Amino acid sequence: MKQEERREQTTRLLLQTTKKLILEKGCASLTLKDIMERSELSKGAIFHYVKSKDELFAWVLQERLEETNKRFMNEVGQEKRAFDGPMDSIAANFHTLEDPEDVTNKVFVYLLGKEEEPAVRQALNQFYERSVLLARGWIAAGQEHGVIPETVNADSTAEMFVLISFGLRIRSTFSILSASFTAKQFTSFITGSLHSTP
Repeated sequence: MKQEERREQTTRLLLQTTKKLILEKGCASLTLKDIMERSELSKGAIFHYVKSKDELFAWVLQERLEETNKRFMNEVGQEKRAFDGPMDSIAANFHTLEDPEDVTNKVFVYLLGKEEEPAVRQALNQFYERSVLLARGWIAAGQEHGVIPETVNADSTAEMFVLISFGLRIRSTFSILSASFTAKQFTSFITGSLHSTP
């Protein structure tokens, strides 16, 4: 097996193991020892990839973001000048933003509680910046394909969408019986903001 394949396989194993254990134990109770035992990777093997449990948690956040981007790029790559396919690829996981049991929401809220630690703050900053960068790129791609009006400010619109998604993640931890702004309404809001006739 080539080194790159081994790295990919180990990364996938670490992510899958970590996500399962988060759902079983929660973020605070989970230890690197738990991950070592479940994944059957040595401490040295894990530390070859990450410096801490929190860095591994940041990977969990990044993975979902990159999966969404990959789906979007696949839709855009089909050479159709369409809004719905690429938008649907982005919105496919919006319902998870409201799910208190979603692993990325658990990780996000846990890391926010540790934002005073420099490494965690850096990981959160990187997640935020990457989220905004990708959202801006998705809007720009829509503008290039003529399905999003040029009048839409990609910078501020992308940041607004990311801020709302972060708010939905945080709200998922509250015990709210009914919300007046849901992930479904978020999808409609984005669609209305981007797909208006110029």
